[in-house]
Amino acid sequence: MRTRNSGATTHDVEVATDVISLRRSVAAGAVGVFVHWFDWAAYAYLAGTVATVFFPSDDSTSGLLAVFGVFAVSFGIRPIGALVFGSLGDRIGRKRTLSLVIFTMSGATLGIGLLPGYASIGIAAPVILVLLRLVQGFAAGGEFGSAASFLAESAPRRRRGFGVSWLEVGSLLGFLAGSFVFLLLSTGLDDSGLTSWGWRIPFLIAAPLGIIGFIIRTKIEDTPEYRALEANDTAPRSPVRELLRSHKRELLQAAGLMTAMHVPFYAVLTYLVTYQTDNLGHSADSAALLSTAISLLGLALVPLFGLLSDRVGRKPVFVGATTALLVLSTPAFALMRTGLAGTWIAGLLLGAILAAILGTYAVWSAEVFPTRTRQSGLSISYNLTAALFAGTVPYLMTMLISATGSTLVPGPYLMVFAAGGLVAALSLRETAGSTLLRPEDVSETPSETPSKTPSGTPQGKAA
Repeated sequence: MRTRNSGATTHDVEVATDVISLRRSVAAGAVGVFVHWFDWAAYAYLAGTVATVFFPSDDSTSGLLAVFGVFAVSFGIRPIGALVFGSLGDRIGRKRTLSLVIFTMSGATLGIGLLPGYASIGIAAPVILVLLRLVQGFAAGGEFGSAASFLAESAPRRRRGFGVSWLEVGSLLGFLAGSFVFLLLSTGLDDSGLTSWGWRIPFLIAAPLGIIGFIIRTKIEDTPEYRALEANDTAPRSPVRELLRSHKRELLQAAGLMTAMHVPFYAVLTYLVTYQTDNLGHSADSAALLSTAISLLGLALVPLFGLLSDRVGRKPVFVGATTALLVLSTPAFALMRTGLAGTWIAGLLLGAILAAILGTYAVWSAEVFPTRTRQSGLSISYNLTAALFAGTVPYLMTMLISATGSTLVPGPYLMVFAAGGLVAALSLRETAGSTLLRPEDVSETPSETPSKTPSGTPQGKAA
């Protein structure tokens, strides 16, 4: 009887430890993406005000274009940040890069909140703004790879998909929080108050949030997998070179998964607002409300799809989602043309498909790479595809609709990237429940031959 009770007590302690560890890991991993997306939403919504403060011009369109140009520049520098922080994370550990990234990002955000406008310091104001946005973009280039690697390696194996899915919950929460703060500012202040000081509030809020995140991240331990590299003295000296030499196939596969996430994410959560007002004739309030509803739906569904991927596997969930996007994206945009009710039904449907992709792509991508090069692989594939395909979504869709005269264009556009993601997913082996630490991670001389991914190969045996 004692043995049975002792066993039950030990099991309960292990379960409780897993839950506490998962919560701590989720908080440390997701806080950075929350801060990043909070800043992103604030900057996007306050674009008109920021243009007035830093780019005064008789032509309001010119000022707005300048603001969005600064926005695009921060996207362009992300791959450089990915190379730097991805390599650092594989060489010195996930914990250190997590702390360094959020400290750098929050410092730049605070700088924007305190920066005098054009009226005070002249041309120096927009110049410093550009520099601060470059620093933000550089740091953001290291956020996803650091956080996804940390969460994947810290979460219990049987709940890894659920744990990593909270990375995207942090993104959606940050986006919604930024939108909510803008709503409070726009309703509580007149134009002069918003221009003189109100626009600074979101950036000043983001800074202490970043400090809290920095404190959380400095209190955690590094992941068990990375500590194993340190214990065996096998942390890579040149992880990016090793990645490009031995894991090009995995890099391309992860890029396929991530592109299938980036394009629908920006199409559904950002461009769809403009599409409704410019092409369907809906009011701005109605469009913003649907965007909020889609985000709230994502908050509920993303962890559930992550949990489902732990139960049935990554491949069934992701393949099902990209197949649904391939088949339903064009009919969804056709349904939007039937009226407001059709727009809501189609928007929520696309939001549910997006949630399934968000719940699985990050954990699957993390499981594709060996521990030695995981952060480099995730950082590079995520930020290169973001720079190439994410920021261009609104521009290209607007241009294609103008050129063709058809409001159905977004449907086939999504189909192209859904097909690419489907091909990448079908080429990958199932990794749910696999061991992240492989023999090549702890051997003194890692293999210099390209690894293979289909089932039955050495990499599959290692997992």
